[in-house]
Amino acid sequence: MSKPKVMILRTAGTNCDEETAHAWQLAGAETERVHIRELADHPDRLKDYAILTIPGGFSYGDDISAGKILANQMVHHLADALHGFLAAGKLILGICNGFQALVKAGLLPGALPGQSATSGNGQTVTLTQNDSARFEARWIHLRSWRRCAFLPDGAILAMPIAHGEGKLVAADDNVLAQLKNRGHIALTYCDAEGQSGPYPVNPNGSQADIAGLIDATGRILGLMPHPERHVYPTQHPEWTRRPKAAANGRVVFETAVRTAKSLW
Repeated sequence: MSKPKVMILRTAGTNCDEETAHAWQLAGAETERVHIRELADHPDRLKDYAILTIPGGFSYGDDISAGKILANQMVHHLADALHGFLAAGKLILGICNGFQALVKAGLLPGALPGQSATSGNGQTVTLTQNDSARFEARWIHLRSWRRCAFLPDGAILAMPIAHGEGKLVAADDNVLAQLKNRGHIALTYCDAEGQSGPYPVNPNGSQADIAGLIDATGRILGLMPHPERHVYPTQHPEWTRRPKAAANGRVVFETAVRTAKSLW
């Protein structure tokens, strides 16, 4: 495969699709932005792509809860297409609002042995209002905990966040333990040295400092920070003091492109 094809799913309120397309293109992928109504009418189109991305924004104005309406559309109109897509070993990335949609559609963290879902969508965790009760927009650090289709292991990455409902909460202590023990925690909030800490190191109060989850296969990743907003060193507010620093957001896209090329 020379250039993996990436579908960027958009809908009313999506506002990061063009930046996300640019990030994928920098990483060597071919992209197409597709409205969910178009995909719902022609779900077989998904077969033509190696990676599905659900970008950030405020889908449907987050009128019910962040990502919920989009999640319902995915469950009710795209379930079979998504099942086939995943069965073929392909990749799904959800960023910010996209992460919220994947969680509320039950795709992340996916089925957990011995756990009962808290909704008909198979949802065992949620993303809810930040502890600060306000919209948080700041630069943060992340630590990756497991090598997967999108991430190396043990990296410390700088990325911006911009969300009002980013606090990850598990349905109960048993679910949280499953996330930890079964390797579903892909990213945690940390300081520049990789250490956990209170607000603002953890900007929203997420349990276990969770900033991103992966499914059991390592091929579905959802994260609250925005990697597409750090694909050039000059996007970092301290870029003049970090002349040799990497554009950390590229790691996500470049790792996924390498994974896709190795699989197909």
